[in-house]
Amino acid sequence: MLNPVARNKKTFVSAVIGMALLGLAGCSSDGEEAIEPNPLPDFNQEVKVHKVWDKGVGSGQKDSWLHLTPVVSGDRIFAASASGRVTALSSATGKEKWEVDLETRITGGVGAGEGLVLVGTRDGQVIALSERDGKQLWKAPVTSEVLAAPQVERGVVIVQAIDAKLIGLDAKDGEKLWQQEVLQPVLTLRGTSTPRISDGVVYAGFSNGEARAYRLDTGIQLWDAKVSVPRGSSELERMVDVDAEPLISSDRLYMVSYQGNVVGLDRDSGRVLWARESSSYESMTEGFGNLYLSDAGSVVSAVDQRTGSIVWSQKDFAHRSLSGPAAFGSYVVAGDFEGYLHVISQVDGRIVGRTKVDSSGIRSRPVVVDDMIYVYTNGGDLTALTIK
Repeated sequence: MLNPVARNKKTFVSAVIGMALLGLAGCSSDGEEAIEPNPLPDFNQEVKVHKVWDKGVGSGQKDSWLHLTPVVSGDRIFAASASGRVTALSSATGKEKWEVDLETRITGGVGAGEGLVLVGTRDGQVIALSERDGKQLWKAPVTSEVLAAPQVERGVVIVQAIDAKLIGLDAKDGEKLWQQEVLQPVLTLRGTSTPRISDGVVYAGFSNGEARAYRLDTGIQLWDAKVSVPRGSSELERMVDVDAEPLISSDRLYMVSYQGNVVGLDRDSGRVLWARESSSYESMTEGFGNLYLSDAGSVVSAVDQRTGSIVWSQKDFAHRSLSGPAAFGSYVVAGDFEGYLHVISQVDGRIVGRTKVDSSGIRSRPVVVDDMIYVYTNGGDLTALTIK
């Protein structure tokens, strides 16, 4: 059961982030004016964004500050709404394959693989559905609310809960195989990094600014590293949460923290190869030898993967609450709080395209598979787009 102190703590900090750091227009709770978002920037259109299909898949995530990102597995895309609806669609046409209502609040998802569709709930449950027909296969309790998408590989489901516990479950029946725990700071952002699995190793980031690697089968810790070290006199200043998903590229692992650093790590040892000051809670993408990240102020930057040096920065989206970026061909795409999808050149960061997807806003990072971009809006609209 979720510790009520932790829940209150998370809710308070989430409100601070929502009103102050994300820069939405209006007044904050103490009467001070919040930072105004930049107006839509002018640009010379070089590409057109075409809608292939769109489909309503429930009530979305509204103003809950969740990141319920769809996932593509095989020829299907799976999406979940906060109200409990999980939908499977053809990734090519948007035709519905199945839909189920779990009648519970979904806060973490969606994960898919090995025939499973996985979501986490507010009351600390992990639910596994069949990819084929949506039938519930099992439900397993974990230690607290799940805000990150559960992951599965080699018969093990990995769950990272909001109380900084990392749990391995048997993919057949949800039985607990192992559990690891990291000491949590007094205050954290309301968010959890989604673990990544590669070659039998689980890579995870935590709210204390650490990155850790574990064996997938046993949960034995292989190494730990500091992404960021807390600094400052107050607990708010000392927050260095790693909420973004780790990015794996060849023999390196890249991670970014809030009020801390973006770092390049050696995958085998956790040795820090380079570190650059940054502040972000959105996941990164890569291309052309660069990392692309959207920071807490919605400045998009390209960072050289070898050295950590800044290649370019695009500041025209400041305080527009950009989603995490996704690479598409030679472009980077990201959504904003007004529901626009922006297209940026990977070469120099110039804006080359834009389209309005949905006025409810785009918080979840776009999903790119082959020649399609999938955008899930806060209001529950799932849209497939392509760029020409």
